[in-house]
Amino acid sequence: MNTNASTFAPVICIVGARPNYMKVAPIIRAFAAHNPPIRTLLVHTGQHYDPAMKDRLFADLDLPEPDVNLAVGSGSHAVQTAEVMKRFEPVIDEHGARAVLVVGDVNSTLACALVASKRHIPVVHVESGLRSNDRRMPEEINRILTDQISDVLYTTERSAHDNLVREGIPAERAVFVGNVMIDSLRASLPRAVPADVLLAAAGLDASRIAGGYGVVTLHRPSNVDSADTLGPIIDALRTVSEALPLVVALHPRTRNNLERFGMLDRLAGPGFLLLPPQGYLEMLGLMSGARMVLTDSGGIQEETTALGVACVTIRENTERPITVEQGTNTLVGVHPEAIVAAAREILATGGKAGRVPEYWDGRCAERIAAHLHDWLVEHEAVRAAPGG
Repeated sequence: MNTNASTFAPVICIVGARPNYMKVAPIIRAFAAHNPPIRTLLVHTGQHYDPAMKDRLFADLDLPEPDVNLAVGSGSHAVQTAEVMKRFEPVIDEHGARAVLVVGDVNSTLACALVASKRHIPVVHVESGLRSNDRRMPEEINRILTDQISDVLYTTERSAHDNLVREGIPAERAVFVGNVMIDSLRASLPRAVPADVLLAAAGLDASRIAGGYGVVTLHRPSNVDSADTLGPIIDALRTVSEALPLVVALHPRTRNNLERFGMLDRLAGPGFLLLPPQGYLEMLGLMSGARMVLTDSGGIQEETTALGVACVTIRENTERPITVEQGTNTLVGVHPEAIVAAAREILATGGKAGRVPEYWDGRCAERIAAHLHDWLVEHEAVRAAPGG
């Protein structure tokens, strides 16, 4: 069988939101470097789309410009998912698809997987099997449904395989490859922007963090959309800031809600240094130099574990248990007393030592490329055979 990449339709790789960029960038590079190369088509759905931030992130990650931008924009979960499906199907009609590769758990992930599955095109899901066991989270629904219709499921941790088997997914579909986001982290760390340089560029007094600092990110709707939840979290952070200056990369959703609730002035204290949303290299620099990170992000739980930086996760559950079991992450919930207690423990002891989990070694994308090439060749041979 001729396996020259030029004879095949592309593997369509989907990005929809910021966390997807860090996962797809090393995969695109690994596919290009594979022998033979795996031809790709990069589709940006525009689910979260800020042109300036997109350009910055793509440059930081050495990610090529998207071949197609669906320009979906924001909307309810139903509207956004439907719009991605409507706009993605014509891309398959025009370019063909050897497979559709999706990452993570955003609406674009599920939408493009659904279109491909109904067209009998192999679906490849990177970061499969992660579960928070909280179906109130839209991302959890996206994870479960995407895994059900995927043909190849690449996992970041071995516990994910137990989740998939429990949901009736054949064990042979799942392949443990490690964490592709750590590929991006390791490749980018030498270019990370130091915190003092970043603060000085923002017009803030970098000497305020000379004795150490923490980093805060908050964006999850369950934390920031209700004054009854957000207010106590901010009060807890104020208490922490009395002992350790906190650099807050303020998400637009969080800022808007703080203004709407009349709470923005609570971050005006001397212990806070406020920044707008940051680029990838800037956030890497902030996190790598921090004494702790307080967050409700999924990806940051993994990045802090890889960096060996203590993490306080302000959520009731996590779909990344390995960061708690093996890494530097402590899951504290949203009660202010627990947040403050965890931060004080880190200040007193340095926090959990943790270790970098298996296959978080910067070579995950290479393993995906090697396995997927062989899987596609075998799959296509079976389909081409009589009765296939």
